[in-house]
Amino acid sequence: MIKCTAGADEPERCSQAFTVATAAIVAGAEVSVWLTGEAAWYAVPGKAEEFALPLAGSLADARDLVLEAGSLTVCAQCAARRGITEEDLVPGARISGAAAFAEAILTDGVQAIVY
Repeated sequence: MIKCTAGADEPERCSQAFTVATAAIVAGAEVSVWLTGEAAWYAVPGKAEEFALPLAGSLADARDLVLEAGSLTVCAQCAARRGITEEDLVPGARISGAAAFAEAILTDGVQAIVY
């Protein structure tokens, strides 16, 4: 479980979350990425494509790999604060609340990493 709490406001932290997520997927781990705060925008079409950080990989490609091989969830409160609805998300992404996040990270064998 990787929780990304930073977006364009802190691009290095945001990029690191997606880099770790994709590295974990390539290593064979089951990965779930949760987007909170400004990172919530990266589940909206076109937003990850706008992300730019020198020497970093494509955020859009990383998001798409997470969608293909894992799961991508946007915090319900964060989405609501930004006017983001399920209909606004890229296919495969979802919106869910803190209770689901807590339940997931409290499951045996799950590790949570927060950026």
